[in-house]
Amino acid sequence: MVRFDSSTADVASVDGVLATTRAVRLRLDLEREVDDQILLDCIDLAEQSPSGGNQGSRRWLLIRDPALKARLAELYMASAGKWMIEARDRIVGTDHPNEQVMRSAAHLAEHLAKVPVIVIPTIIGRHDNSGRPGLFDSVIQGAWSFCLALRARGLGTAWTTAILNAEDDIAELLGIPDTMTQIAMIPVAWTKGTEFGTAPRYPAREIAYFDGFARTWERGPSDPPRLADGPGTVVEVDIKAQPERVWELVTDIDLGARFSSELLGADWSGDSTGPALGATFTGRNTHAAIGEWSVPCFVDVYEDGKAFGWCTSDPGNPGARWRFELEPIAGAVRLRYRGLLGPGPSGISAAIAAMPDKEPRILERRIDEHRANMQAVVDGIKELAEA
Repeated sequence: MVRFDSSTADVASVDGVLATTRAVRLRLDLEREVDDQILLDCIDLAEQSPSGGNQGSRRWLLIRDPALKARLAELYMASAGKWMIEARDRIVGTDHPNEQVMRSAAHLAEHLAKVPVIVIPTIIGRHDNSGRPGLFDSVIQGAWSFCLALRARGLGTAWTTAILNAEDDIAELLGIPDTMTQIAMIPVAWTKGTEFGTAPRYPAREIAYFDGFARTWERGPSDPPRLADGPGTVVEVDIKAQPERVWELVTDIDLGARFSSELLGADWSGDSTGPALGATFTGRNTHAAIGEWSVPCFVDVYEDGKAFGWCTSDPGNPGARWRFELEPIAGAVRLRYRGLLGPGPSGISAAIAAMPDKEPRILERRIDEHRANMQAVVDGIKELAEA
């Protein structure tokens, strides 16, 4: 039995495994054999993961036979491989955001039969799509623990599910009874090289919500929450349109007035004639409790085709910060619109000063108002872009 003392754990090594275990495809060593005992050791570790009712219902298929691997490769090619290869060949050399991903995916499809071993985790039972716990929540964590254990030993994996479109064919090929659910297909091999880095991801502060969906905080929050904590919110929408079209719409500073109940309009100011880092514009706004007002805005984020943001009032101590971000995803563009209050004074500062004991409630209401308008804006952009 393994005993683990968290007080003496090598946290850096554990974090390294967790931070770098992703799909390995181009760097799989197709020539080096993988010993069965390594696989069995990693399955032993995976079986220590939690499962519903503490029932050991996971079953693992280790496929080494060349003929079986060749047939699995054929099924994978028919399920997704041909599309991956076509996508790779279509965008190669274009600097498309998915160019590297498709190159890697196509490589695996072309070489799957040569991988030393293919692992298929399964679980006793059939998923009935009822939403009830007890099946996937008893196997996914075990299968992922298997991948983590392999990474710690210098082996790579790729979590693939497209082949499950051919679940019946796989079951017939491998003799899997219809009382089992197939979870994934995981090619396993030693890696070429042992160093792996982290991938670009959203920071936790931007995707972790406190005490309610889409409630973000730049710091803290304190107890009770304060404006100094940087309260904010975010809305997201997937748009089936060309990224260029979405970018054209989000960089139109006056467009939001068509959808927001507060923004009356915006105009470029000074020498600024369009979106660029350091450009300035004036926004005209209205609110039932405040009336109408104008605010100077300063473009402080500009990555062509990717991110466009601005701050209000004072670049050194802004009253609010706003940002659009575009992320290409499969068949669409994910538009993310972020808003952040403070740290400088804004329209709610007077209300907070007059009623400091009600600051948390004032912030909550203002954030809710902003989120409603932000949602209306991204929904409007989606409608226009997809028209």
